[in-house]
Amino acid sequence: MPTQDDVLGYFSTLSNWGRWGDDDELGTLNHITDDVRLAAARAVRHGRSVSCAWEIAVPGEMERSTTVCPYAVDMPGAEDMPVPGFHADRRWGFSNEQLGIAYHGNTVTHVDSPCHIFWDGTMYNGRSHSLVDPATGSAWAAVTAAANGIITRGVLLDIARVRDVPWLEPGQGVFPDDLEEAERRQGVRVRSGDAVFLRTGYGRVRHESGEASGLTQAGWHASCLPWLHEREVALIGADTPQDVQPSGYEDVLMPVHAVSLVAMGLWLLDNCDLEVCSTTAAELGQWDFHLAVAPVRFAGTSGSPVNPIATF
Repeated sequence: MPTQDDVLGYFSTLSNWGRWGDDDELGTLNHITDDVRLAAARAVRHGRSVSCAWEIAVPGEMERSTTVCPYAVDMPGAEDMPVPGFHADRRWGFSNEQLGIAYHGNTVTHVDSPCHIFWDGTMYNGRSHSLVDPATGSAWAAVTAAANGIITRGVLLDIARVRDVPWLEPGQGVFPDDLEEAERRQGVRVRSGDAVFLRTGYGRVRHESGEASGLTQAGWHASCLPWLHEREVALIGADTPQDVQPSGYEDVLMPVHAVSLVAMGLWLLDNCDLEVCSTTAAELGQWDFHLAVAPVRFAGTSGSPVNPIATF
């Protein structure tokens, strides 16, 4: 078990600052080379796709204002529209929405880009937090750095299945020995450029209870960070907000978030729904898949709601 000093040391020993140049904003997504993407395509052996995201609830995670106009001719100001003949069509109507989503937290499936977390006022690759402007967002390592999408091989490590429990209890951590036991049992090995998904079984709890739990969660223990660094993992996801809570470290409350995003530049997929992915993997006897994640190009944001698609 790493001590708190060991975990604090990870900011140096696991750092990728400068590894891909001083101006790099992609971090571990650099591990996803053209060859890695081609290999990911070969993981498609059955042609079956599943979503790894939760539906965003209304009301709840999303504020929604909807306009419904059954007949466009009745729309206020229709006569002043640029194409008045089109809007005078008495059979044509429409609906549209204005949405507000607070995606960081414990419920919405979303990707974290490196500018999401600071440590001692600093972001990934040594940039100051001052590059994040309240009005315009981040000028460094925002989600738009991944505008071309995250396309790679995904690997599901089903720790609840490995431990032969329906789910891990809140506060239970996942350790490197768990990861390697999952690899052994599932007949798969994590390699450079992979996205690793951690199933604790919390998705099953959430489906059965109909609601998200509190701040105490199962998840990655900080001791997994050197393992992820050594394997050159490009992206990690979990069916929780990643970090086991409580972390066990008084001065590093969320070490997986902090070390991953600030030191390693390791992007995170929080709050995935991995239940269908798990049952599909077990049915097909295949624990790797082609993964496609397409963040919305929100300028300057520290992440984006996403719908990760696993294709077996």
